[in-house]
Amino acid sequence: MLINKNNINKLFYSFLIIHLILWTLIPTLTNNNLPLDTIEALAWGSNLDWGFNKHPPASAFFPEVIYQAFGSQDWVYYLLSQLFVVTAFIIVFKFAEELFKNKTLSLISVLLLEGIYFYNFTTPEFNVNVCQLPFWSLCVYYSWKIFDKKVINFKHCFLLGVFAAIGFLSKYLFVYLLISIVLLFFYIIFVKKYQKFDFKYLISLEVFIVLLIPHLIWLTNNDYITITYGLARTGLENSSLLDHITYPLIFLGKQIGILIPFFLMSFFLIKKIKLKVTLKDKKLLFLIFINLIPIGLMFLTSMLTGSKIRTMWMTPFYLFFGVFIIYIFQAQINLKKLNGFISIFLILFIFSPFAYAYISITETDKRTDYLGKEIAIKTEYLWKQNYTLPINVVLGDEWHAGNLSYHLNSRPVWEGLITKDKLNSLSKYICIDNICVGNR
Repeated sequence: MLINKNNINKLFYSFLIIHLILWTLIPTLTNNNLPLDTIEALAWGSNLDWGFNKHPPASAFFPEVIYQAFGSQDWVYYLLSQLFVVTAFIIVFKFAEELFKNKTLSLISVLLLEGIYFYNFTTPEFNVNVCQLPFWSLCVYYSWKIFDKKVINFKHCFLLGVFAAIGFLSKYLFVYLLISIVLLFFYIIFVKKYQKFDFKYLISLEVFIVLLIPHLIWLTNNDYITITYGLARTGLENSSLLDHITYPLIFLGKQIGILIPFFLMSFFLIKKIKLKVTLKDKKLLFLIFINLIPIGLMFLTSMLTGSKIRTMWMTPFYLFFGVFIIYIFQAQINLKKLNGFISIFLILFIFSPFAYAYISITETDKRTDYLGKEIAIKTEYLWKQNYTLPINVVLGDEWHAGNLSYHLNSRPVWEGLITKDKLNSLSKYICIDNICVGNR
């Protein structure tokens, strides 16, 4: 058997390193250009603010830090994305260790996540969904620390507030996890009275609010543009009565489809389906609140508003699903017969990057086939025929102008769409195909 209690840590970190290298190398070798969302994040990062027209600032902040260190090297942004993924895996593993007191079950809980394409196939594109992953896992971990201890630790409450704020500043949908955590503590304190209320609980809330203040000020000054963008993406304005039924059902169908490989892997672990669950089990109660309640709230949102839930929005929601399934069926798992599980895991682990590479190479009209670097070279050549000053401003949409901002050596600041006022503010500029570059 490949897995035994003496080599768990070695296997786990070997898995992480291979995952990180594989998913950094494959897109680096097969893509000609960075994906759309990564370019958008870099465009925003060139003009870093406390928010942007589509999202809060965290997903732009991290790529910009990397850009300042490494510049326009595509591989490093694929690496950044994988660092966020494997960090989340490490936190899930650490949480599982504390829950199970069994390293083998902890390892399996993480390996099961390779059966969910959110954690492999879609990860080369650093975006708001990937950006949430480590902070989602850290919020769950420190919520567990607070939940599991009779004496509330100030440090745990403080860190929960910090990671909750960064997660929310990655994407507003992070609030579904935060609501679930609040409901959990309300339930155990005021309904079941498993714990007494402690004012240290409020430390998390206070830290969370304080860290959000700059963004809230920005949001107010910019007419709540990110919120209106998010609502527009749901199709809420055009929803009909039928949408309140069809969209929730489509949402459920997609979640089942996404989880098929995950459940296939689980099938080889569980000898027979035999459930004995009770809400008196505090560990199970915690797992239900951080796994099922956020998904249930998302379903409820779709049902009540008739809004369309986009599949990729669910990226962080399943991070602890492996822990949840293993915990429920741990009595039915035969750890002496893991060969079937390992075989399916290896098939998925190898198939996913090869499928990505095949699609990347054979399909030639994707965003990642865009000739961003070549267009930047031509633009810079044309500019130098007319001016000696460097390009320090670029105008246009995030994709086309963002690519110029990323690929041009002068790293011009992206300042949004083209307007007469913006052009008049430039001392020199040229415009090509709905993109303008200039010098201020």
